[in-house]
Amino acid sequence: MRLDDDPAGELRARVLLSRVLEPGDEAGGRWLRELGAVEVARRLRDGGPQLVGITDKRWAGLLDRAEQAEPERDLAVAQEAGMRFVTPGNGEWPGQLDDLGDARPVGLWVRGRPSLRMWALRSVAVVGARACTEYGAHMAGTLGAGLAEHGWVVVSGGAYGVDGAAHRGALGAGGATVAVLACGADRAYPRGHTELLGRIAEQGLVIGELPPGDHPTPSRFIVRNRVIAALTRGTVVVEAARRSGSLVTARAAQRLGRHTMGVPGPATSGLSAGVHELLRDDAVLVTDAAEVVELVGDMGELAPERRGPVLPRDLLEPGARRVLAALPGRGTAPPGDIARGAQTTQDDAIARLYELRSLGYVERHGDGWKLTRQAMISVRGGRSRC
Repeated sequence: MRLDDDPAGELRARVLLSRVLEPGDEAGGRWLRELGAVEVARRLRDGGPQLVGITDKRWAGLLDRAEQAEPERDLAVAQEAGMRFVTPGNGEWPGQLDDLGDARPVGLWVRGRPSLRMWALRSVAVVGARACTEYGAHMAGTLGAGLAEHGWVVVSGGAYGVDGAAHRGALGAGGATVAVLACGADRAYPRGHTELLGRIAEQGLVIGELPPGDHPTPSRFIVRNRVIAALTRGTVVVEAARRSGSLVTARAAQRLGRHTMGVPGPATSGLSAGVHELLRDDAVLVTDAAEVVELVGDMGELAPERRGPVLPRDLLEPGARRVLAALPGRGTAPPGDIARGAQTTQDDAIARLYELRSLGYVERHGDGWKLTRQAMISVRGGRSRC
């Protein structure tokens, strides 16, 4: 097949290159930028001239891969699996991926009906430990559901643990979610998430850089994370040990100028150590979806003000509160002492004391006044917050 004679030569060239070049290959990205996909594919197919910046050994390896590549077959398999290949310049291509420079994907294999470009415009990554705790799974699921209810797309890696919980939270809320895989988008990996990835493909999107049928490797998981970071407005890390792959996603987000957030956990938990390290740097602490949306959303999308419980004494007039606070914790006090403590007149203090007695806060003992048991609990609670 002569790629340069094909009306769809650019598409077919990139399909071939997705089979030949490893994801994140910056040398390959530089060739694409300088020569174009068709010329790079032609040289690989024709055996030369050799592309610059690589050894003879690596060139030979690329030529062998190119010889084995079958773009027509990959496109046919993709079509049968309900997949399409989205490339830079295509109307569905998310422009924010261009921020990756020469590490930008050659293209993305996409399974699902929605537009990847439109969904990526309002998306947040939720990532974390595979072997997460019950707390981590709960927080990830709650965040996924909350973000979906706020109209945001939840992006994650489809893995066990935090990823799966975030996807399920979004699906359970009837929302949108995207799984970015480190293998062919037609493959269910991990195998235990076959049903989950099927639901995501029906209700959302499953995407990946690798061609149909290709398998994951440890290095492919790491480079996959840059796509999650670049695709979204911000990354939330729920649980992560100090060497967690989700920290790679967060740090990629920081380099790209995206928002980076962390959900705190117990100080004694090794699975929260990586998150706490992020929080000590430039990440923002978040505890729910509203706080995430306040950070990544449009102006005016503010989280509700956080307040403690409203106590009955909080509903008193300011003058009455001052008189109540002026009474001693134990024993009685004369009206003059109470007035001085409340910085008011004795007549005003007496009037307030009778008002407080009607509400059950104080009681009179001879010429003095004292707090009731109810008031002692309320006043002590109020003083502890000062």
